[in-house]
Amino acid sequence: MTQQTEDEINARHAEKMAKRKAARAKMLATKTEERGLLIVHTGLGKGKSTAAFGMVMRCIGHGFKTGIIQFTKGKWETGERRVLDRFADLVTCRAMGEGFTWDTQDRVRDIAAARAAWETAKAMMADPGYKFILLDELNIVLRYDYLPLDEIVATLSAKPRDLHVVVTGRNAKPELLEIADLVTEMTLVKHPFRAGVKAQAGIEF
Repeated sequence: MTQQTEDEINARHAEKMAKRKAARAKMLATKTEERGLLIVHTGLGKGKSTAAFGMVMRCIGHGFKTGIIQFTKGKWETGERRVLDRFADLVTCRAMGEGFTWDTQDRVRDIAAARAAWETAKAMMADPGYKFILLDELNIVLRYDYLPLDEIVATLSAKPRDLHVVVTGRNAKPELLEIADLVTEMTLVKHPFRAGVKAQAGIEF
């Protein structure tokens, strides 16, 4: 290939990228609204809470006050909690679950824990100081009907305009997906657990 031909390829590439840049700039110019979002991470694949905690880290970087309610993972000592303890001025993390339902095997106890966590979440959402709230594994308690779905949907629909709320957990209810601004479904392709590998520090917790 001659130098001239290479130059022509580079010129065509530059022209194509310039057109894409102009089209993107035109599209972005129409996106002027700024408001809090309701975000749902669901699906059978791993990474729902992990992605949400990544957003928590972003909020810390911007100096936003952030609240975290964990609806099921109360018993686990996780790496993210150890990190977040260093930012107590910005992050309130409340692990209010007692483990997954197959751990407790006590429906009444699970419902009581879910209700206590939800009441704490509502108090956080009513506090104008918070910019971002993570409701980790809320979808799990909704799946088992431990909380009334209509109450959850009504409260999240009426959240403060500037507040971001992220809900995680598999099997998100259609009613929740309907009111969400952003929904991501994690797809399971392959998981080491199926090959006999247990949950490991730094990966699962």
